[in-house]
Amino acid sequence: MKAVILAGGLGTRISEETGSRPKPMIEIGGKPILWHIMKIYSHYGINDFVICCGYKGYIIKEYFSNYFLHTSDVTFHMDSDGSMEIHQRKSEPWKVTLVDTGEFTQTGGRLLRVSQYLDHQPFCFTYGDGLSNVNIRTLIKHHLSCNLEVSLTAVQPPGRYGALHLKKNSVQQFQEKPDGDNAWINGGFFVLQPKVLERISGDSISWESDVLPHLAADGQLSAYRHTGFWQPMDTLRDRNRLEELWASGNAPWKLW
Repeated sequence: MKAVILAGGLGTRISEETGSRPKPMIEIGGKPILWHIMKIYSHYGINDFVICCGYKGYIIKEYFSNYFLHTSDVTFHMDSDGSMEIHQRKSEPWKVTLVDTGEFTQTGGRLLRVSQYLDHQPFCFTYGDGLSNVNIRTLIKHHLSCNLEVSLTAVQPPGRYGALHLKKNSVQQFQEKPDGDNAWINGGFFVLQPKVLERISGDSISWESDVLPHLAADGQLSAYRHTGFWQPMDTLRDRNRLEELWASGNAPWKLW
């Protein structure tokens, strides 16, 4: 099964980092968040990726064009014929297709633009800026058992601000990361039947605003409930939290 990753947006809400690189190339622990997402899928045996590039997509292409070299031990025979000798390969067994889907194309339109690389088979689909310890294998099994066009991962995010538990004017408890309002939201890890591509007419179609509501109305959208870790990287604060988790040596999404 292939995994399609959206990596073409402008990332305006984290402009401190995206002035010089696309959002999926923002680093967590010295590696782009895109790499972390691919490692999650690779842990479950999915190693064939289609990346939807857009804003500064050449940076993503340059990263992968040099990836094998950067992750291998090599000798350059500059004293003779200038050849390169590879001693030890450390790169993952990935096949990565990088597609320019336009700088201003909407999320649905980006998916449509890579349809020729999907082989008319069910595939995974996600954003290039969110991490989770969602069990991809179980998500796929859920999707195949539902026999619907799309399955999404539903998550319950924590509250963003500290919560005070008050009794009159006395603070009884302070909770730094309170529970949210118990609402389930779109966690961004999908499994799709190729038929859903027929619902996308062009670049201006938004996956979230145009496609998902119609799928729900038609009874073709299933939810896989994930109660574990999930964290998008929408802001610099989010990025710093993910960096802290990685530095602690206990990053929940590090399944490999």
